[in-house]
Amino acid sequence: MTSINNKTPFGMQVFATIVARLTINTAVRMLYPFLPAFSRGIGVPIETLIRLLSLRSALAMMAPVFGRLSDRYGRRNIMVTAMVVLSAALAAVALWPGYWIFVAFLLLGIVAQILYQPAHQAYISERVPYEQRGRVLAITELAWAGAMLIGVPLVGWMLARAPSLEIGLPRPFVFLSILGIVSVVMLSKTLSNHRNGIDKSVNAFSHWKIVLTNRSVIAGLMLGVFTAGANESLNVVFASWLEVTFGMTLTAIGLATVVIGVADLLGEGGVIAFSDRYGKRRTVGWGIGLSVFSYLALPLLGTSRMGALLGLFFVYLTFEFAVVAILPLMTELMPEARASVMSANIAGHSLGRMIGALMGGFLLPFGIGASGIAAAVLNVLALLVLLLWVKENKS
Repeated sequence: MTSINNKTPFGMQVFATIVARLTINTAVRMLYPFLPAFSRGIGVPIETLIRLLSLRSALAMMAPVFGRLSDRYGRRNIMVTAMVVLSAALAAVALWPGYWIFVAFLLLGIVAQILYQPAHQAYISERVPYEQRGRVLAITELAWAGAMLIGVPLVGWMLARAPSLEIGLPRPFVFLSILGIVSVVMLSKTLSNHRNGIDKSVNAFSHWKIVLTNRSVIAGLMLGVFTAGANESLNVVFASWLEVTFGMTLTAIGLATVVIGVADLLGEGGVIAFSDRYGKRRTVGWGIGLSVFSYLALPLLGTSRMGALLGLFFVYLTFEFAVVAILPLMTELMPEARASVMSANIAGHSLGRMIGALMGGFLLPFGIGASGIAAAVLNVLALLVLLLWVKENKS
């Protein structure tokens, strides 16, 4: 591993990027477990928020446009810009809570994510050999688990401790905006802005024609569409399911997210342990295959509160294992356009999440069983794509 043109230890650089990712992930993920609470707090039906989440995912499909920016202007510059945008959006909700400001936060928050994530993944990939990349990228993805282990439960505590949702709603936004500003400082001080092997002369659109005509890249994107779509169809309904079926309070749902966080953590840990050792493609296959059984088992286990939490644990464990294993596989499909490929990967996941949110909202009246079966079918399709068309490029 190397710190290109940077005297800051690589471990400190990784830590700074993880803090920023933790902030982004908490801001993005806190909506799912508290969707009913946010709908009451801003005075709109939960179906409206689900449609807004679908719109947010549609906007995230613009990731390919933003991904090329870090190829042209440097990874650090784009990551810092992303955190400035996110901090401003969070501060706006904290100062002026309301429906339209909340909509603006949803849209600007996802812009921050699609700016940051491909630049971050490309930054790490340029500094870590392929044979070690699965482990290091999985370590940075621990911020995804950290959001559910630390960030989201803290949001639930802030909301539950307030005398009313109107008073409590701004509190997590204040906290996260401060954390975002801290991230801006850390990234600016620790990261290098060296642009490793980037050809600025290549037109962004011609660059994308090359990326999107690569057969392996297209197959990899299909993996994201199917796996993320399955996951999102459950994301948008599980809070309502827990609240309505089992009478869980805000505090209880906040604590339930710890179960999901532990599942995420173990899934990422599994990638750290297996991906480089047994191969990226094989590891992805294990994750997707196990996800099929997890989604089918959820309605069977979900007849009690403990069974529901156990079912959610297995669903998020296997999903996280699969989706994190996809990352290092994608980084080497087109090394000369790595950030663009990774932003396309985000776009593929976003398309899946847009479809999944709409599907989850449609299936909400039919119960968690319908969501589980639909998610399992999408994962079967992903497994077929992996087996038939995705080839691992080891370099």
